[in-house]
Amino acid sequence: MAYYLAVDAGGTKTEFVLADEEHELARVRTGTIKRLRAQEAITSQNLREALLDLEGQSGISMKDVSRCCIGTSGEAVPLVAEWLRRSFAEAVGGALILLGDVEIALDAHFFGGRGVLVLAGTGSNVAGRAGDGSIFTAGGWGPAMADQGAGHSLGLKALRRSFLAIDQERPTVLIEAVLDYWKLPSLNELIEYANGNPAPNFSELAPLVASCARDGDAVAQEVLREGGEQLAYLAVLVIERIRRR
Repeated sequence: MAYYLAVDAGGTKTEFVLADEEHELARVRTGTIKRLRAQEAITSQNLREALLDLEGQSGISMKDVSRCCIGTSGEAVPLVAEWLRRSFAEAVGGALILLGDVEIALDAHFFGGRGVLVLAGTGSNVAGRAGDGSIFTAGGWGPAMADQGAGHSLGLKALRRSFLAIDQERPTVLIEAVLDYWKLPSLNELIEYANGNPAPNFSELAPLVASCARDGDAVAQEVLREGGEQLAYLAVLVIERIRRR
């Protein structure tokens, strides 16, 4: 019997599915195993717990896996790729296929056919596949260079716009919402925490921004609208490249 392990490694969470040739045998969700997003101790623990959970659910040893496919952003970054290859080789049997999250997402939605996807989670990317199978992308250059409309960008931009709103004497509930979420007692504590090293996980604030926007906060609405417009612009760029193919 052949066993297959599929892994979707995101910046915040990781999905694992174990299957044989006909049936899904186990499914597990854990925290990130992406080294750009977390320290090695954390990613190692998340991976170890997930694999143990898969074995517990299925009764199948991970060493009996015939093939493992991992989809992740940053698959060309040495820190990401080398850690994944080494860690899975130590714990999981069989051949390893490492792909970009763009490719697995396109296959999941369009089954090898033409289409364009706008991906926005902790990070963001826009990808499209032409009729001849060529894949084109825009964005996805990481939080320092791009990630328009993604969780990290929305959270950080919301904080920046909130402090600008203080200077502009504009009302916003974002500051109080962030103070409450991070359990910080004062504005000065927030300034220190947000500017800390290592930096906090700004992507955690994205749902908070969306909630404030739904409640009518104009600053939060502007942040979301700008993120959506940026993603739409990237989608246009990808569509134009596909049309020229």
